Amino acid sequence: MREIDAISGDVLDLSLRLHRELGPGMLESVYETVLAGRLHAMGYCVARQRPVDIVFDGQTFPAAFRVDLLVDNRLVVEIKSIERLNAAHAKQLLTYLRLLKQPVGLLINFGGETLKEGVRRVVNDYSSSAPPRLRVNRSFGD
Repeated sequence: MREIDAISGDVLDLSLRLHRELGPGMLESVYETVLAGRLHAMGYCVARQRPVDIVFDGQTFPAAFRVDLLVDNRLVVEIKSIERLNAAHAKQLLTYLRLLKQPVGLLINFGGETLKEGVRRVVNDYSSSAPPRLRVNRSFGD
């Protein structure tokens, strides 16, 4: 089983390449499709648009959400193609992590001029090795 940091690194490397070659501003589904295909070619198990159930008060609500990508059943990837990320996007990913009981997710925005400011690593009860600039628990104005 691959380490979560190695999986994250591969996803980020491919995302940078995609952004550089395809450019910003395409539909999220384009980036999702190509990223999933490239990860699959690298030997990863990739689930696209994986349903996420909610259990509330003893009742299950199936497919209440859909995760863009779940890589190796461990890394949740939420893809955006918007001008700028905001705190609500990170909260959305954190909700997915909590519901799936997963430790780490990546929020990747392909909409900006460069990908550098469009990547956030979101951690759910995980000892993070990510630098502070990639953590979700910082303000988005920094």
